[in-house]
Amino acid sequence: MTDIHGFAAAHLGPVKDAFAANFAEGQERGARFTVVQDGETILDLWAGSVDRGGEVPFTDKTLVPVFSSTKAVTALMIARLVDQGKLDYEATVASYWPEFGQNGKETITLGQLISHQGGIPGFDPPRAPELWFDIPAVLEAICAQAPLWTPGEGSGYHPYTTGFVLGELFRRVDGRTLGTALREDIATKYGLDLFIGTPESEFGRITELQKPSAVPNFGEVDDIKKAAFLNKGAFPGGRGSSEWRSLEMPAANGHATAEALAKYMNIIATGGFIGGDRVISLSALGQALRERVYGPDRVLPYRLSWGAGFLRNKNILIYGKNERAVGHSGNGGSMLMADPDKKLSASYAMNRQSNYLIGDPRPVRLMDALYTAV
Repeated sequence: MTDIHGFAAAHLGPVKDAFAANFAEGQERGARFTVVQDGETILDLWAGSVDRGGEVPFTDKTLVPVFSSTKAVTALMIARLVDQGKLDYEATVASYWPEFGQNGKETITLGQLISHQGGIPGFDPPRAPELWFDIPAVLEAICAQAPLWTPGEGSGYHPYTTGFVLGELFRRVDGRTLGTALREDIATKYGLDLFIGTPESEFGRITELQKPSAVPNFGEVDDIKKAAFLNKGAFPGGRGSSEWRSLEMPAANGHATAEALAKYMNIIATGGFIGGDRVISLSALGQALRERVYGPDRVLPYRLSWGAGFLRNKNILIYGKNERAVGHSGNGGSMLMADPDKKLSASYAMNRQSNYLIGDPRPVRLMDALYTAV
């Protein structure tokens, strides 16, 4: 029987039971689940090991690669720049970065891009996998890429490209990289173990990953899905490598603890506060969280509601039972969420990856138990 570490408020016993059940049923190797409500951590549980042999324990210091859950972290950093007047969701990307406005991308707005409506989920024709590790080359390739559908006419999930564009916009208007600003403005100041671009000094805390035994189900495959996920160069290789960990990929290579992510998302849940400080206005959050597109996604086989980088819980109910909640999920099963109605946020991070694109049953089980209890 796996030992469960941490604590849970008295009324959250069923959540602890659900967390333990995931281990008892052989679904986990190492995992952590943290819940924060109105700035207070009310549940923080971890268990298992970081290695396949089960010899090295998964602890409260273990960092987990959370893949696309990083997108919600990036989205909030972009929302802060909108709040500061440095960016505008309704302005074109090309107004900040003229080179982007090539081959039919001249009119794409920041709001469209960040809600996966830009039509550039990947490269067609394909590029070499090594390209992703050369940021100037990636940016040049994105500028040259023509949209695969008319921008603004529905969403199609962009696994990596949007993150690089947002990182470049951040650098152009702020002067720092997005990962640097995250560290300086939020993570270090408020004690969050959260990195986009992880320093080598932290590599020893990063867990090993166990890859899924089956591939995800994308539904009927077409050229758009191939460009996004299935072509040889659709994703970077070496995702456990030092180069992957240290490079800033704002859509995909965040490394964090579940505790840090839950505390970070509580900024949204509380209407803009962390550590008693307001770090974003309620108005800017409203712009970031409102629905910008809803319908069948061209890449993920679901009907999805996207805000400005946040996946809204409408129709899917994978982030609890409130459709007004927002969040994001990451490759293998990680997730983070925020519910402004309950001032509640939560995050799940693990090292045994599943093949679910979103809605991994393990965190869904935890969220269902949580919403029954609160």
